[in-house]
Amino acid sequence: MSRRRLSVVVVTSNEEERLRACLESVAWADEVVVVDALSHDKTVQIAREFTDRVIVRPWPGFAAQKNFGLAEAGGDWILSLDADEQVSPELREEILCVLAADGPDDGYRVPRRNLFGGRWVRHGGLWPDWQLRLFRRGRGRFVDRAVHESVEVTGTVGRCRGALVHRSYRDVADFLARADRYATLAADEWVKSGRRVRASDFVLRPAGRFLSMYILKLGCLDGVRGLLLACLYAYYVFIRSVKAWECQGESRR
Repeated sequence: MSRRRLSVVVVTSNEEERLRACLESVAWADEVVVVDALSHDKTVQIAREFTDRVIVRPWPGFAAQKNFGLAEAGGDWILSLDADEQVSPELREEILCVLAADGPDDGYRVPRRNLFGGRWVRHGGLWPDWQLRLFRRGRGRFVDRAVHESVEVTGTVGRCRGALVHRSYRDVADFLARADRYATLAADEWVKSGRRVRASDFVLRPAGRFLSMYILKLGCLDGVRGLLLACLYAYYVFIRSVKAWECQGESRR
């Protein structure tokens, strides 16, 4: 049996700083599809250095944009990536083995190595951070959520050991900017669910996130970086509650 073909699907939006490293890490794939959300930097120009399958369209939401990319892919297997992710050499070799054997599973979770400020964060629940990203075409689809979208696969799911490298946040300013956007999307989803915001959501939830990351999941072992991340994630939980509360207040007027 000949090796199955792999399509890599990447969604982008103003990612000129990180896209090149992502695409270089999958230059060995049979096809690369980039779906760009009307970027106003050099993202599209960089993408076209690696592939002629660059599609520019308005942003309909995380899951919708990624599912559009899946529908455009022609390979037997699909690897879905974000622009700030890179396939490690070890993961590449495992994926090639999956392609050669055509399975045996229908989807594979990969461990994601999260970097903050250029350094690997090994604790706080940020490693191994399993992500389902590799699957047979037609067997996987992103669940339609406003934020933190994930793949559902019809069939069996295995695991790879090679890591996906995630250069998630360049610095604190980058984290805060993204936290604000994600909190807005998550708050809107919260309001649509019909669940009311309670006082405990302003205090207990942020405190719980901090204690979980820093104490229970040993973020303290990452030193100052672990403390900072636990505080930042607690802040995200807090502003998500505040934004949901504001939205619910607007809906009552």
